[in-house]
Parts: sequence; structure tokens; C-alpha cells
Amino acid sequence: MHKDDWFHLADQCTRFLPGHGRAVWTPHAVFTQLAALTAPDLKPDFYGGGELIADFEKRVAELLGKEAGVFMPSGTMAQQIALRIWSDRHHSPHVAFHPTCHLEIHEQKAYQLLHGLHGVLIGSPYQLMTLDDLKSVREPLAALLLELPQREIGGQLPSWDDLVAITTWARERHIALHMDGARLWECQPYYQRSYAEIAALFDTVYVSFYKILGGIAGAMLLGPPDVIDEARLWQKRHGGTLVQMYPMVLSARHGLDTRLARIPQYCAKAIEIAAILKSRPGIELLPDPPQTNMMHVFIRGEKDRLEEATSKIAREQKIWLFRYFAPCQIPGYCKVEFTVGDATLEFSVEEIRRLFEELLR
Repeated sequence: MHKDDWFHLADQCTRFLPGHGRAVWTPHAVFTQLAALTAPDLKPDFYGGGELIADFEKRVAELLGKEAGVFMPSGTMAQQIALRIWSDRHHSPHVAFHPTCHLEIHEQKAYQLLHGLHGVLIGSPYQLMTLDDLKSVREPLAALLLELPQREIGGQLPSWDDLVAITTWARERHIALHMDGARLWECQPYYQRSYAEIAALFDTVYVSFYKILGGIAGAMLLGPPDVIDEARLWQKRHGGTLVQMYPMVLSARHGLDTRLARIPQYCAKAIEIAAILKSRPGIELLPDPPQTNMMHVFIRGEKDRLEEATSKIAREQKIWLFRYFAPCQIPGYCKVEFTVGDATLEFSVEEIRRLFEELLR
């Protein structure tokens, strides 16, 4: 089915299984909500300055225990800038990350073509990076990027002890540590530590506001004041100092206000759903059990037939399941990424079991 047809079908649905559903689906819903929460005399930001954006940067920096932060339009921009700064300061182009890192598989080699960096891929694309993997690297590394959790392998997380061992090893060798925290917000229930304690293992941290927090767009890079000051300069060079970013800032702030406290519920619901799904023949999960509010669900069946079953459920029951079934390494199976959000909480696990049985039939 064509992408436009999928969107048209989704518009007809009244319930959504993954994510936050219609609350973040249409501009009208988003802007109506933001208008009701915005004071009439609020002043907009202007080229990255102003009270609105400065207060928000301070708030997130305090939450993560960092001295400073800078709001940027995208995480792609934030992470390239962070690695460029650490590369320049360490006089080395070598930056290390997992083979499924966003910079490697989703950004068209921008780190190399725009910044002259050399990516050193560490570990297996199907497993978490280990300390032994890191010890096998021979290049003098400027920075090590770790993604928490790792989306492309189902949202897996290293144990706290393993994470501390890896970051300690890097720090002892004066390798800068940067966190891809696009989904950092979802890690706290697993680690049972504050965001500041998790972020303290890293020199710089990137967080996203449009994923589980449901913002329009936007990201933040956090770290020492001198690094963030330099990042602001690179942001201008990237064309990222927009004249006004208040819609993104306001929706990011709203996401922190409303959804951050719900993340333990999302994660607990994911574990409940996984317990139901894994008992069904024809379904495999990664990881099992989920470590955050996301999991990869491997479903036995042909892609076209699964998509047709999904569209049938959408037409007849007005329930939106999944749009895209990806090929995977298990023969005869397809993969979907299942993220639990506000909309998911409205379904009982029994109803979710029934929907997956219909999908498989």
C-alpha cells in the first residue's frame, strides 16, 4: 500500500495501538493543546535567545545534572557537533560507535563528509557492545558514542555494571564519552537511578523531545559550558539557529510536564504485553522481556499478507496497528517496532492478544 493510502487509512481510525495516537497525529490537535497551555503574554525566542528557551535549557540541564545545554532543531545536528568538538580537542578524527548507530545507518555518512571524521565500528550489529569489543580497538579514539537504549536491536540496554565498566575504561584513556540519549527518558525504570546519575557517566549527552515525549521536533545537547558555547557556534554553521523555535520548545516542555512521569507505566505495560505475546506461536520478541517501553516483535508471515490484515483491522475496527513490516534475519518472519505510549495504555493486554491473533490469522 502506498504511504498516502496508509495515512488516509490512519485518519479513519479512532484508536491507535502504538505510541501516543491521535494526540500527536494532527497539527490541529497539537496546536490547540499548546495554545491552551500558553500564557497570552509569553514572548517568543529569537535566534536561540530569550527567556523561554534559556529557562528550558536550564531546566533540562538541571534534570540531567549538566552545567549547560543548547536547544537544537535535530539530534542529527547535535550529535555531529558533539563528535566534531571532541575530535578537534583530541586532535584525532577517530570516533567510535556501534554498527547500528544512527550516524552510521541513517545520516548518509554526514559525520565523514561534513566533518572529516572516521567512524570506528565496534562490536556486532546484532548485540550490545562489550568491554572486550572496545579493548580490541587499535585506533587512538577521540570519542566513544554509546546509545541508551539501542533502538535497532530492540531497545536493549547494558547492565549498570557493564555500562560503568565501559565508561570507566574509556575515561581512564582520556576518550571523551558522548551519549546518544534519543530514548534516555525510557531508561530510568530499568536502571533505577536518576537521570543525572546516568548522565554523569558521560561528558556530553543528547536528548530528543519528539519521541516518547511527543514534541513537534527538537533536541538538546548538554555538557560543560565551554563545550556548549562551542556547540552554539557550530549550530550557526549548520544553519540550526532558527529565527524562532518556540513551537518546538513549548511542545518539548509540555512533553516533560505530562509524559516524563508516565514512563514507568509505559515500561510496565510493555512487560505485560510481552508476557502475553511470547506465549503465542508465530511471535518472537527482542529483548524478552523488554528493558524499556519498546520491543521488536517478529511475526511469522508474508509482508503483503500482514499489511493487508492490518488494513482490514483498521477498516473494520478503526484500530491502527502498524504501518510497516520490515524484513528481518529470521526466515519467514517480519519485524515491527512496538513502542508503548499513551494510546497503548487504553488497551487491555487481552485485547492486544486478540488483535495479534487476528493479525496472524
